[in-house]
Amino acid sequence: MDQKKAVLRTVFIFTAIMAAVTLIYMLLTNIVSNRNKMVIDTDSMKLVQLEPVKDGDPVAIVETSLGEIRMRLFPEYSPEAVKNFTELAESGYYDNTYFFQSESGAYSAAGAKKKDGTMPEGYDKERELVKRELNQDLWPFRGAVVSLTTTVDRSFTEALFGGGTYYCGSRFAFINSIEFTDEVKEQLKSISSDSEELAEAFIEKGGVPNFSQQMTVFGQVYEGLDVVDKLSSLETETNENSKYKIPKDDVMIISVEIGEYSDKEDSESSTSAEKNEPAENRSTDEVDS
Repeated sequence: MDQKKAVLRTVFIFTAIMAAVTLIYMLLTNIVSNRNKMVIDTDSMKLVQLEPVKDGDPVAIVETSLGEIRMRLFPEYSPEAVKNFTELAESGYYDNTYFFQSESGAYSAAGAKKKDGTMPEGYDKERELVKRELNQDLWPFRGAVVSLTTTVDRSFTEALFGGGTYYCGSRFAFINSIEFTDEVKEQLKSISSDSEELAEAFIEKGGVPNFSQQMTVFGQVYEGLDVVDKLSSLETETNENSKYKIPKDDVMIISVEIGEYSDKEDSESSTSAEKNEPAENRSTDEVDS
């Protein structure tokens, strides 16, 4: 009888311990989820990347070995990332730097002094410690330009429960797109049920939804998406010293020019041939440096 009671007591204690562990796990999971979750106010959200570039907007012209990319910058939303990128570009830092990753049509990574994407000796560490800037108005749509995360600063508590300070740097990526199958579309609509506009924007424009609110978006390509396509689908090779899928052939940024968008000159010199050209093929982009 005493043995039976002992067994029952053991079972009871074990069950109580498991219940306590489960409760603690649920609480910790909830804490981690809340720490890493950015609250999106869909009523005030503006998808500014869908708006056309306008006169006076800050822009960058990125000349690559595969063609030219023009992108609008967003200093009003990602001021520190734009400042870092602009200062580096104007100093000539990006001239003759490498595209060091090309990922299955989804994105390409650029701005590295070394082909394998690693930082050279003596690099300016301050340039690699720009705090991540997330904004509910900026998303990883096709053509988005994002700063790559360099490191995460976490306390012991944050390492256990989630959170921390994320930093970005000089290297960046051009977002292209995943394949939006019917299944992906349905999943996206289900996840974004409180924001139909956002789900439809991804489906119509393309992009990489999994990157949402994970990295700083500081620009949006408005001309040269065909080049973005090429850059994300390069033949790659592996390197035991690098975690990246490195383009087999050297693909370079030749130069980056910072300026302001202006359509004044184009509007004055539009020809009848341009008027008859399909809208998607027209170019009305000029940069005043």
